[in-house]
Amino acid sequence: MKPDAMLRSDIVAELNFDPVITATDVGVIVKDGVVTLTGYPSSHAEKHAIERAVQRVKGVKAVAIEMRVKLPSAHERTDVDIAAAAEHALEWHVLVPEDKIHPIVEKGWVTLRGEVEWEYQRSAAEVAVRDLLGVAGLTNRVVVKPKFTPADIEERIRTALERQADDESRHIHISVMGSDVSLRGKVHSWAERKAAQDAAWSAPGVANVVNNLLVGD
Repeated sequence: MKPDAMLRSDIVAELNFDPVITATDVGVIVKDGVVTLTGYPSSHAEKHAIERAVQRVKGVKAVAIEMRVKLPSAHERTDVDIAAAAEHALEWHVLVPEDKIHPIVEKGWVTLRGEVEWEYQRSAAEVAVRDLLGVAGLTNRVVVKPKFTPADIEERIRTALERQADDESRHIHISVMGSDVSLRGKVHSWAERKAAQDAAWSAPGVANVVNNLLVGD
């Protein structure tokens, strides 16, 4: 296992490498491979970029987010302005179905509600709104309405895993209950763990993925 000091050094280097991130806004604490992030990023987009950057670093077992977005005064917008911008962003995004998702804004925090057929539509709505000026946080409560049986979902996930990572797929156990999917087993890296999770989300009818895959050699 990579020593905590070395892991922290790698994380700081990755944060400095990403042009979206102001690394001085981020505090990094590492203990036994578990990373705690603190600080006040200047936008929700930067906060999201920080989380993704840390997950890219090999050796990270888990991430605890204790950051809070602190918008510069020049970036502050009223809830009405943010709601209007979010509505337009959803309307203009080609992957978001028309009139299926609606934003609610309170003190800069956007909550998305609605019902869609596919997870990629739910994710697209989040992407459309996440980087808007004035957004302090985002909660995605859009529901994926299942149209497939659990057996169909499990077969599609297994096939996707075999296409993308044949060796790893043999060590991953898939459990499907309704539209909820659980992944168990062991993978070699955080990237492989995420790839398995993405494969599960890509199956039609999946509304929730619980990723219990362990990262280790």
